[in-house]
Amino acid sequence: MNAQIAVLERDITPAGSDYEIVRHVIETISRDYREQPSLERLATEVGETPTGLQKLFTRWAGLSPKAFLQAVTLDHARRLLDGGVPLLEASLELGMSGPGRLHDLFVTHEAISPGEYKLRGEGLTIRYGFHVSPFGIALVMVTERGLAGLAFADPGEEQAAFKDMSGRWPNARYVEDLSATAPFAKRVFDPAHWQSEEPLRVVFIGTDFQVRVWEALLKIPMGRVRAYSDIAAEIGSPKASRAVGAAIGANPLSFVVPCHRAVGKCGALTGYHWGLTRKRAILGWETGQLWRAG
Repeated sequence: MNAQIAVLERDITPAGSDYEIVRHVIETISRDYREQPSLERLATEVGETPTGLQKLFTRWAGLSPKAFLQAVTLDHARRLLDGGVPLLEASLELGMSGPGRLHDLFVTHEAISPGEYKLRGEGLTIRYGFHVSPFGIALVMVTERGLAGLAFADPGEEQAAFKDMSGRWPNARYVEDLSATAPFAKRVFDPAHWQSEEPLRVVFIGTDFQVRVWEALLKIPMGRVRAYSDIAAEIGSPKASRAVGAAIGANPLSFVVPCHRAVGKCGALTGYHWGLTRKRAILGWETGQLWRAG
């Protein structure tokens, strides 16, 4: 597996990849919005020309760096004006009411039985592959019943991501099979393939409590966020915010089951299993999709 991963790393993680550039720009704007960083400054930081960055960022996010900066600035202004409104709740409410083509609408799912879960994957064959995504390298895992795992990795961290995911179902049989996982990667990350008439089937492999939490995450619309405490109340366990947080952290289907839309009580961007910067990038990408649809 090491040799195979090494080859894949050379093929799909070129220096200065779109994801790394856009991630840096999103992080800079989110952090330094008060300074109103210029396109020239942002371009210099990532080693691009202003025109090149403008085209790259707009192609990736669906809006220009300036439009993204304006959105961030307005978001913070609304928080100050409205007082007490969670930051991201106000941010993503602003001018983004259109539903767009949301992948949550076409996701259908099934959970394995408690008995199957207790076997820790025994008798289960999981096919996996590493693919390019807007958020770095994506580890996609599938069974004959549907998508079972989706994780992310930065260059050089592929084996760590695989170890993390395979450790959840240690008794399963793992087969590297890009031909089996590529169609799922395309459907997940290409909005053109988000079609409600052709649902993407996913398989939840977790405890009953975890599955309830993950199902609640699927109900959060793109462009919205929910506090852990609200999710706990929704599943009928209002005092279980900590347990809800643990279940969200254990979500094996990142992005598809949108754990990135879960935030702290005051709208703070709390931890994300695959990195807080990646969480910001995913939320920014979703914002771009809504702007494009609207």
